Amino acid sequence: MLKRLKRDKSDRAFNKGYQVGLSGRSRDICPHQEPDLRQSWLSGWREGRVDNWEGMTGISGLHRMYNFSHSYSADLL
Repeated sequence: MLKRLKRDKSDRAFNKGYQVGLSGRSRDICPHQEPDLRQSWLSGWREGRVDNWEGMTGISGLHRMYNFSHSYSADLL
């Protein structure tokens, strides 16, 4: 049985921030105090806000987030 790899904390923070930004919510709700995780979350939030402004909501926004996750993981290899 294959073990499922746990994603990096900064990757998860980015994705959560992206979801919040895409939904149009405020960056003030960032849950992280640690500088690296906070920066990842805010970067995701910024990307999500841009996509929100460009009308990439719903499925198109989810596809974009999926591409972020996989391109980020490929960079680590």
